[in-house]
Amino acid sequence: MTATSLNPKSPVRVRIRTNRLVLYTVLVSVTGLFLGPFGWLVLTGLKAPSELAAAPVRWLPADFQWHNFADAYQLIDFLGYARNSLIIALIYGVLVTLSSAWVGFGFARLSAPGKKTLFGILIGSMMLPQMITLLPTYLIFAKLGMVDTYWPWVLWGLSSAPYLVFLFRQFFAGLPRELEEAAIVDGCGYGQIFWRIFLPQSWPVLSASFVIAFTWTWGDYIAPQLLLSTDKSTLAVAVMTTYISSAGTPITNLQAAASVMYVVPILLIFLIAQRGFVAGMSTSGLK
Repeated sequence: MTATSLNPKSPVRVRIRTNRLVLYTVLVSVTGLFLGPFGWLVLTGLKAPSELAAAPVRWLPADFQWHNFADAYQLIDFLGYARNSLIIALIYGVLVTLSSAWVGFGFARLSAPGKKTLFGILIGSMMLPQMITLLPTYLIFAKLGMVDTYWPWVLWGLSSAPYLVFLFRQFFAGLPRELEEAAIVDGCGYGQIFWRIFLPQSWPVLSASFVIAFTWTWGDYIAPQLLLSTDKSTLAVAVMTTYISSAGTPITNLQAAASVMYVVPILLIFLIAQRGFVAGMSTSGLK
């Protein structure tokens, strides 16, 4: 290392500091763009009803209405709806993660005629919008007597998810072939190889897949609204449909306060599992 590079005023050090400043500025700006809507949601939940329609827009409330959160909590059976959402999200998250891991293992490590074609069809199914399959799915569940039950989420979980299958397939394809060869020599079948060798190795993808699946279900509004009655419905449906005034208009500040409380569990889950989530998303595409 030369003396010039050690000099704080050298062109190299100045260029490095400039690049870092630009990078930090971009990161702070992008973070602000992502946090901006959530911050506006929090501020809306702290405003009085008269401030919501004020012109010009009042960015900050004159007096922080902290009681809006208590009112939003007490106006509906908040814990009951949250419990329903948690049950559905856990059922679907656990089942779809395990089933997707099993299917991804098959695509990655087993040989069969037409495997590439089937995998292409699976990946192509990700381009189908949910609205296309919604009506046929509802009719099937209605014929089977599963409307107003949680069985649809059990069946959806057991059916795996194309995107999660892709993540597991990419991860399992990158593991050394010697692992399963040694297990086969020891007398293990592919079921034992999956459960005892490959699945424990895939904890980053397991974490990422569970967070993704849990978020999908926790934030889903259409399926619970269509398949469940009011008593069994989820918090997403309750937040959007129950905060209504006597005139039939939404109580926006209470909806915003309830939405903040609705988002908090997802933020906590991500903060707890973020290391595994980031590791799973970054390693699942490497071979």
